Amino acid sequence: MASLEPLDPGYPLSKQMGIDAAPIVLVNLCTVAPEDEQAFLSAWAADAAYMKRQPGFISTQLHRALGENPTYLNYAVFESAESWRSAFKSPEFKEIAKAHPDSAVFRPHLFQKVAVANLCTA
Repeated sequence: MASLEPLDPGYPLSKQMGIDAAPIVLVNLCTVAPEDEQAFLSAWAADAAYMKRQPGFISTQLHRALGENPTYLNYAVFESAESWRSAFKSPEFKEIAKAHPDSAVFRPHLFQKVAVANLCTA
């Protein structure tokens, strides 16, 4: 089974789960063994298809790091932390997620946009 590690050990996903915020961005850094890369991509596609059908889902995008080691960055945007929590904690999603290869390591973290004058808006 794939494993879950905190991106920030001082503030793991379990602590973030109780925070209500809107909208939110899930950033998930994923590593996988080279021989499991195609299995990972298939499992991620099934995860994303499930999330796409959930209330509050806005978008997702997967990026692959340059180089030989399969490292991926996924971000997904949800209308609220609650909509993401409902989708993430559902029994159906937990079942779908079992398809990820054992070598997959996920490091998810939740974020909110930040406004910086003359550069970006929240």
